[in-house]
This record gives sequence, structure tokens and C-alpha cells, in this order.
Amino acid sequence: MEKAESVMISKSRIKFIHSLELKKYRKAEGVFVAEGRKLVGDLLPHFRCVYLAATADWYGAAGSLSGFFPPEQDVVTEEELRRASLVETPQQVIAVFRQRTDEADLGAVASRELCLMLDDVQNPGNLGTIVRLADWFGIEHVFCSQGCADIYNPKTVQATMGAMARVQVHYRDLEAELEQMRHTDLNTTPVYGTFLDGTSIYEKPLTQHGIIVMGNEGRGVSDGVARFVTERLLIPNYPAGRPTSESLNVAVATAIVCAEFRRGGMGSEK
Repeated sequence: MEKAESVMISKSRIKFIHSLELKKYRKAEGVFVAEGRKLVGDLLPHFRCVYLAATADWYGAAGSLSGFFPPEQDVVTEEELRRASLVETPQQVIAVFRQRTDEADLGAVASRELCLMLDDVQNPGNLGTIVRLADWFGIEHVFCSQGCADIYNPKTVQATMGAMARVQVHYRDLEAELEQMRHTDLNTTPVYGTFLDGTSIYEKPLTQHGIIVMGNEGRGVSDGVARFVTERLLIPNYPAGRPTSESLNVAVATAIVCAEFRRGGMGSEK
């Protein structure tokens, strides 16, 4: 794509982009902001872009993505991009994308593949990192409680490093979803959770389908969700009995759990 000269982003457009830092405006408009060459490049084929502002250098390097460019786009200078950016150091491009619709069925997904369930994970960085971990370990669906951080929060979007292009994040009433699943033909689907009184994850047979529940940063898995857990797991410290930290960061714990599930399933079909 070639542009003759740079333009200014209108004040109203800048105001709109800045408003998307707040969840109520993102929800009302059904859009979110992403910034940076790799992140925007990863998201363009997977989310409908409604506005794009980038430097001439970015447009010159992104020719293969031109089919995903929106009708509303501007070529701008680095200084102009800085006025609209939500980050301290803008990286050539800022985009506004349409949010995904949510139509996944928890029971159907969990009966055939492994999925994550997050019970009030409230830190945007933790959520973004967990989505990135899900992508790494081939987990395509993450089901979040309504109390979780917003996947479309700019900090969360940045923390996913583009993984949200391949991982679908759903917001649900977890207890209601699990209760409904219990009363269907899919009620044999295992629901795993990590607890201090669980069985060592290194000693427990693990399946390649089902639900892995990860809890809140401070409280762990809530009592309401815990009553649906069928397999209680423990990530043991080493050596046993040695005084140690009270708990692991939820993203770190998720990485350990997902790695162990996939280790057990090496060579098997998903």
C-alpha cells in the first residue's frame, strides 16, 4: 500500500481510542485496541479491523496483510502515533478491532479436548500470560468467570503477544455452566483443579480432554466451583516438608499443569 503523505489523526479519533482503555466503552462499542508490529500482524487475519493507523515503514513491510486492512486507515508519523497510543513506546502501528462473538459450548469442547477454566483471575498480565501459555500448549479455549480480568483490556491484549488470535476466551457463569454439564450425556468429562490437599500431579493419570480449573491469585478456586472438581491435583514443592513459599503465581502454576498434561499425552491424538 502506498500513501502520498502522512496525515493527522483527528482529535475525535484520538479521544475514541483513549476511551477504549475503559471496559464500559469497549463493551458498548464491541471493539478493542492493539498496538505493535507483531501483535497487530498476528491479529489482522483473525479479527475484523475497523481502523488502522501506521507509519509508512509499517505499511511498506506489511504488504502481505493488505487484504485485511479496513476502509478507515491513516498513514502517520511516529509523533502522531504517540498522540493516539495507549503505551509508553508506540511501535509503528495501532489498530482497533471488532471483538469476537461467543458461541462455544463448554460441555462439547471439554468432551473432545483440553480447555482451561479461570475462576476470578483478576490481574490482566496473568490472564494474558495464561492465554499465551494456552496457545503454546495447544489449548484453544479458555473459559473465564465474570470476575476475571477483561481479555480486551489493552494490558491483557499486549500480554497475550498475539496468542488471542488462536485462543478463544469466553466469559460465563462458571457454576451454572458446570451444573448444566453435569446433567448432560457429557457428565463423565473430568474437571481438574489444583488444591493443597490434592494428589501429586506427577502421580495422577491425566487425560487429553476435560477442564483444568485455575483459581484466583489470592483465594484459589472458589467453593462454588470446587464442588464440581472431580480430580484434585497438587503441584508438590521440593523436597517434601521443606519450608517454602505459600503458593505459586497462577500463571506459573498454569504452565506447570499444562506441561504435565501434554507430557503425559505425547504421541497421542488430541
